[in-house]
Amino acid sequence: MTHSIQNLSRRRLIQLAAAGVALPSALALNGCSATGSRKGAGHIVVVGGGFGGSAMAKYLKRYNPELNVTLIEPNQTYVTCPGSNWVIGGFTEMQEITHTYEAAKKRGIDVVHEMVTVVDPQKQTVKLAGGKTLSYDKLVVSPGIDFKWDVHEGVNADTANSLPHAYKAGDQTLLLRDQLRAMKNGGTFLMIAPPNPFRCPPGPYERVGMVAHYLKTHKPKSKILILDQKNNFSKQGLFMEGWESQYGQMIEWVSLDDGGKLHSIDVANKTVEAGYGEVKADVINYIPPQKAGELAAKIGLTNESGFCPVNQQTFESTIHKNIYVIGDACIAGPMPKSGHSATSQAKTAAANIVLAMAGQETLSAKNVNTCYSLITPDYAISVAAVYDVVDGKIVDVKGAGGVSPMRATPQVRKMEANYTRGWYRSITDEVWG
Repeated sequence: MTHSIQNLSRRRLIQLAAAGVALPSALALNGCSATGSRKGAGHIVVVGGGFGGSAMAKYLKRYNPELNVTLIEPNQTYVTCPGSNWVIGGFTEMQEITHTYEAAKKRGIDVVHEMVTVVDPQKQTVKLAGGKTLSYDKLVVSPGIDFKWDVHEGVNADTANSLPHAYKAGDQTLLLRDQLRAMKNGGTFLMIAPPNPFRCPPGPYERVGMVAHYLKTHKPKSKILILDQKNNFSKQGLFMEGWESQYGQMIEWVSLDDGGKLHSIDVANKTVEAGYGEVKADVINYIPPQKAGELAAKIGLTNESGFCPVNQQTFESTIHKNIYVIGDACIAGPMPKSGHSATSQAKTAAANIVLAMAGQETLSAKNVNTCYSLITPDYAISVAAVYDVVDGKIVDVKGAGGVSPMRATPQVRKMEANYTRGWYRSITDEVWG
């Protein structure tokens, strides 16, 4: 691509950013920095190596290879939440959903495996646990989610070792899987589903299907009870249709107003008190209410909601200049908190960072999200949506996207299950490949 930025129409720039296509290096001519005081091509620091952060680092280098990009992620590998329910269901292994940062390093991205301890938005510096301090022209924060442990009596961060949430994939995934395997035939698996907003709206309900698949295969006398902290959930009709057709009466869902409201948990006795009454379970999957990752709050990027308000066109924080927030931690209108959303936001924000550093006008790119959910290994449903920016706000594009049809044939559901695995391979290869 040899055109200068002046020769590219804004429509074409929007198309390129939305598609994740390499924009011309002229976007950062002369290495213009956000502060106007730093020399060279400019330094972008990206914190968080999940879908959002890893995609951001990749596309920054793609849009302008001369940029200095540092990706900070304390873990040597990344285990995706998408696919983790399949591990719990017993037909996928952890190594299949674990990804490395080798491809990022080969792209010239400086990958640093340390914790961030302090961010100074005024000095534009990031301090690492090892003592090193990095200066930045732009900072991108993609910290994911953290949990609110002060909402329900009887639980705290330590009780997750007994009642796994498995909503950060890794050790928690294996803990819940192993508890499920140890459960007696005829036992009760109890899920406490979180209130909105939370990471991956269909995630708890795909998990129910995966748990049911395991139980139907190995412990068919068992029961699943969901006490939900809300009155409806994503793809509800499709999930319930699938649960009934594949698992009969094994699964009971209780809405917030119909008895789902949780009062307290007796962790030692695995007993909960809820509007439903007292329930004793063999395995309790307590998914807590959620907020932006802890680092976002430490920097001062969150508001009273616990999440991060951003300029919804560029994803720059509305609280601190030159800091961008993408992924689960940001407030992005109707966009769900998902890996696909984070990847899409990364492309848009990366393009706008490169434009801003070149002194060019920012753009409004369409964002997208797709979410597949397995109900059995051969039965899946999906939802997709396209988003635009209107008057500075992210909105749904009417008539774009859609959901799987109700009452579809087994062949259609199996085809979507194949698409599910294809989607996973495609997006993880895009982000980490």
